[in-house]
Amino acid sequence: MLTTDFPIGSPCWIDLGSPNIPATAEFYGRVFGWTFQEVPEAGGYGFLQLNGRTVGAIGNLDQGARSAWTTYFLTADADATVKAAEQAGATVRVPPTDVMQEGRFAALTDPQGAEFAIWQAGDSRGLDVVSEDNALCWSELHTRDQDGGSTFYKSLFGWRVENFEPSPGMSYRVVSTAEGDQRQAGFGGIAPVMREDQPSAWTPYFAANDVDALVAKATAAGGSVMMPAADMDNVGRIAWLADPNGAPFALIKGEPQES
Repeated sequence: MLTTDFPIGSPCWIDLGSPNIPATAEFYGRVFGWTFQEVPEAGGYGFLQLNGRTVGAIGNLDQGARSAWTTYFLTADADATVKAAEQAGATVRVPPTDVMQEGRFAALTDPQGAEFAIWQAGDSRGLDVVSEDNALCWSELHTRDQDGGSTFYKSLFGWRVENFEPSPGMSYRVVSTAEGDQRQAGFGGIAPVMREDQPSAWTPYFAANDVDALVAKATAAGGSVMMPAADMDNVGRIAWLADPNGAPFALIKGEPQES
């Protein structure tokens, strides 16, 4: 389970590149009730907040890039992680860079083409809230090469990987941080791409008390449905959406856990 303890290797931050920050913030406000707080002198970059607690951020979209959520993984040493990633076949899009006193980050693309980022904590370790309704609760990589993806991230962060078959014939791998009880430390998964034209990518899942209600809010606000709300055995009720700029995200209401 993702927590704000943020052990090394866990998702600790998400942000979204947008061609129109005010309109994008309005969309997510209508869906999740988030508010937007611009950071002074940050070129339009700002925090998305739920009841005053940061759940993500929005920044200007780089020229020529597609709008998408970026998942940041915590590392103890950004420079060493970037070096290891390059040696394992990754491409560096943004080299290690200090963000004032908050921390140090870098942006990369894994060998299968999925973009991600890393964060070395300074004054800021990560998001204020996760694993609550309308906040990040799961991070999922869809890739054409599950074996390659698993090997790459295991070498980078020491992740543990467990095969999971939620339904017959479905290939899925649950990933956990290197430390702690493996089931309790699970924070995401690695799955095959759902369509032939789907690029390899990390997608955030947001916890939902009512998946169908949030799907209705998203479509009313200009979003689109990539996968309609459906119940999945041993998982819960999920849906995949895209915001008005085409950035994918997912919703989940998990099944109650056995005690």
